[in-house]
Amino acid sequence: MAEGILKNLFPQFEIYSAGTHPETKVNDFAIKVMQEIGIDIASHYPKDVNNFIDKDFDYVITVCNNAKENCPVFTGKVKYKIHKSFEDPAKFNGTESEKLNFYRKIRDEIKDFLTNIKFE
Repeated sequence: MAEGILKNLFPQFEIYSAGTHPETKVNDFAIKVMQEIGIDIASHYPKDVNNFIDKDFDYVITVCNNAKENCPVFTGKVKYKIHKSFEDPAKFNGTESEKLNFYRKIRDEIKDFLTNIKFE
């Protein structure tokens, strides 16, 4: 969701998203709640962070404690590292409606956080 939000907010930037333990596909609930705000992430696919550790980045943003604790050391140049912990919506248990509402909550929290970063 963070990748889709950032690409929507900053289309002029190169945005990459990766995880420490990527799933095989983007979660259907994430796709649905992002479509609700006009962002299509259906063509996105999970990537492993290890594919990016030797790349140079202006920003590396982690969005969960697991990523911060398990993120490999980037050997490329990284100007700024930013961390904000969010609950993992994929771990939420409930009815379909409850899951959608939880994904919406996390989506909105991520969007608020990313919107307020002062990128240089």
